[in-house]
Amino acid sequence: MSSINDFDKKELERYSRHFVLPQFGVEAQQKLKAASVIVIGAGGLGCPVLQYLVAAGVGTIGILDFDTVGESNLQRQVLYGVDDIGKPKSQQAAAKLNKLNPYVSIEVVNNKIDSSNALELLKPFDVIVDCTDNFPTRYLLNDAAVLLDKPLVYGSIFRYEGQVAVFNLKQSANYRDLYPTPPAPGSVPNCEEGGVLGVLPGIIGCLQANEVLKIIADIGEPLTNRVLLMDTLSVETHVVKFPNRNERNSIKKLIDYELFCGITKATIAMDIKEVTVRELKVLKERGEVFQLIDVREEYECEICSINGEHIPIGEIPHCIEKISRDKKVIIHCRSGSRSGNTIKWLEKNYHFDNLYNLKGGILAWADEVDNSLTKY
Repeated sequence: MSSINDFDKKELERYSRHFVLPQFGVEAQQKLKAASVIVIGAGGLGCPVLQYLVAAGVGTIGILDFDTVGESNLQRQVLYGVDDIGKPKSQQAAAKLNKLNPYVSIEVVNNKIDSSNALELLKPFDVIVDCTDNFPTRYLLNDAAVLLDKPLVYGSIFRYEGQVAVFNLKQSANYRDLYPTPPAPGSVPNCEEGGVLGVLPGIIGCLQANEVLKIIADIGEPLTNRVLLMDTLSVETHVVKFPNRNERNSIKKLIDYELFCGITKATIAMDIKEVTVRELKVLKERGEVFQLIDVREEYECEICSINGEHIPIGEIPHCIEKISRDKKVIIHCRSGSRSGNTIKWLEKNYHFDNLYNLKGGILAWADEVDNSLTKY
């Protein structure tokens, strides 16, 4: 039986707004104190999730992330500052969260989760929160949650839009019921390729934290068998119901999720044709006939450009007819990564055989050909 005596004087003051909250009170706060949650990903979504769960008084929180803080993270990952750049996110997050609430136990898991360790890593926790940004890990977390019979709180962001849902709560629908098969590799840009509004992960992450608190405290109606869709440009939200197709019955064990999502070693190492910046310079000087396509975003083109046609990577699937098939096509981006992924996707899905990646991208061009270009 929950009692006010379970909390010391400072805790009573800290959680006083919860204690007087209708349908919450001492009993719900005690449930939070006794609960454990693991947050997978301490980035854009993970930061607000972690901050609000710690502030709310969830007793034990695991942080699983093996990435380091980068300059570009600071636009949206507000748990970090410039002094954290280059340092492990999980450790920096834990240090800051310990100062936020000393009554919460923070466990750092500075590992990469995969099929070999997922069940072991997730088993000690009551609720799993998916704050990741790639499809193999989403399917991995979903299947592990089903096998462990634990609720999974899902969040996803893209440009100006976000999604939130609760999977596998008391045998409710899971991620595979909503998305039975993954998209083609490279067809969905990540944040680096497609961009993201800085406040969006804060909004979606807070909604995820809200679902976690509802599940633990057993209040309200969690987003089971439904997915919340939000567009920050119009500030419109839609809650879409989807059926429980009992895809859980097909989940017998953890599998190779990169293979399941089409990201095989062969795909990663797929031989794509390349031209160096020196070779491109010679082509330009000779007046050779070729098509040069820049797949960066508009703002990047304004920083610096080597000309050519501009088709942002997110628009490529809608602009296939603009890509020539009867002459050499050189595709470039900042460093060669996005353009390389674009070429792989186009070759696999549209059978192009005349595409070349600019090796090293504009950064290499600035280094080797024109150092007057601004690096970014």
